[in-house]
Amino acid sequence: MRVLLDIKDDKATHLLEVLKGLSYVKTKTISEEKALLMEEIKEAVEELKLIKQGELKGIPAKQLLDEL
Repeated sequence: MRVLLDIKDDKATHLLEVLKGLSYVKTKTISEEKALLMEEIKEAVEELKLIKQGELKGIPAKQLLDEL
């Protein structure tokens, strides 16, 4: 199982040390940019699910490209 934790205070360092001490837990620190990218991708996937379910209206690809 994978879990992504977002801890915004100085307790993160302490918690990370505790987790590293557990033989069955692997830890990996990611950059703020990578965390932001992951969050944006997650939001895009959720938006796509809503569009497919008909709960949100999408825009045609041509219109999207024209806006760029």
